Amino acid sequence: MNPSSRTMSNPAAIAVVSLIFFTWGGLTSLNDVLIPHLKAVFSMNYTQTMLIQFTFFGAYFLMSMPAGAVVARVGYKAGIVIGLVIAAIGAALFYPAARLPSYPVFLTALFVLASGITLLQVAANPYISLLGRPETSHSRLNLAQALNSLGTTIFPLLIGPLILVGAVLGADEIAAMGAAEQIAYRAAEARSVEMPYLLLSGGLLLMAVFVLLMRIPSLRDSTEASPAVHHTYLEALRTPHLRWGVLGIFCYVGAEVAIGSFLINYMAEPEIGGLTEARASQFLAFYWGGAMVGRFLGAALMTVIDARKLLGFAAGMVCLLLVVTMSTTGHVAMWSALAIGLFNSIMFPTIFTTAIERLGTLTSKASSLLVMAIVGGALIPLAQGALADNIGIQHAFVVPLVCYVYIIWYGLRGSRLSGAALTTADVPAPPPGAMH
Repeated sequence: MNPSSRTMSNPAAIAVVSLIFFTWGGLTSLNDVLIPHLKAVFSMNYTQTMLIQFTFFGAYFLMSMPAGAVVARVGYKAGIVIGLVIAAIGAALFYPAARLPSYPVFLTALFVLASGITLLQVAANPYISLLGRPETSHSRLNLAQALNSLGTTIFPLLIGPLILVGAVLGADEIAAMGAAEQIAYRAAEARSVEMPYLLLSGGLLLMAVFVLLMRIPSLRDSTEASPAVHHTYLEALRTPHLRWGVLGIFCYVGAEVAIGSFLINYMAEPEIGGLTEARASQFLAFYWGGAMVGRFLGAALMTVIDARKLLGFAAGMVCLLLVVTMSTTGHVAMWSALAIGLFNSIMFPTIFTTAIERLGTLTSKASSLLVMAIVGGALIPLAQGALADNIGIQHAFVVPLVCYVYIIWYGLRGSRLSGAALTTADVPAPPPGAMH
């Protein structure tokens, strides 16, 4: 791709990357199904069960910088292929984890799977924002994230019941069984994940081959392409709107994951929904489906409404819904929690694109830092799990409430560009085949 075409839209590339968004969204949402499933299999409390999200999203923190180095070296296209292969290996590791069955091996499989998705995030988020005019990057990434939400809607709906195929028994019911019955029950429950994840592994490998064969631009970041331009992560963090955006991603992902992680168990509570875990997993489609609808609406609204103001409004609505779900019971509490997905919709892509806006050759470093901040999905659900063990699931929603209050501030104040932000003139022209 030559310099004169570097901001032109590439429909084939956008389509391929949108498919990637769909897939990793679905894989991530399956953690919400695994949580009640493995909680029953291994008879764990909420804090122990949240190690699933801690391991999965902890991989983002540990692997983001290596992933950024890979993308800078091989380009966005090759980075996506490598990410798909690593994710396929992680999904395949669910087979031995279920056969043993072993919670540490399950966590290992999740870490490998998340490492692949981390590489996909580092490559795909800036890639799609760069495949077109800068002024439409918010809208373009929101559309891609809408397909991400389609994946998070469909996967729990279709694959969730396959994993939660049997009745999920409580700790007291399992304790009442004989030793041999407990072993048989846990083995049978654990093995219900084998076939879904083996199929997902095969699908990821096919996608890797598909992307490899597609004629789409690789694109390398000009920071690495030009020996005259070298930046550090500290330089990137000196830009205020990126620094506050990193914290914004931390808070948003942590809050979104925490809410999704508890929804099945929350809806199964007698005073909330009184649903079985398998039935509750299907209701997740409303939570993630709302996010999908919201992203399509958001992509359209951002053509006429300032993205930052829309972000502040959405975060305010989520705060209102969290107060409602914490202070009511029955269907009002249940549906107010599910409705949060609609307003979550625009948050990740809007925070991401505002944080990397006008960063020029710092974009690759900024992207890695923002993906590292997804570690919020590891830490905030763990904090909410510890609180839920002590005060109950419903009142533990105060943890994400605090996160959304910060996002209101970021949208209205913290995301504003400062004089430290780079302008187009500050950025040296990339050589042919490079992208800034």
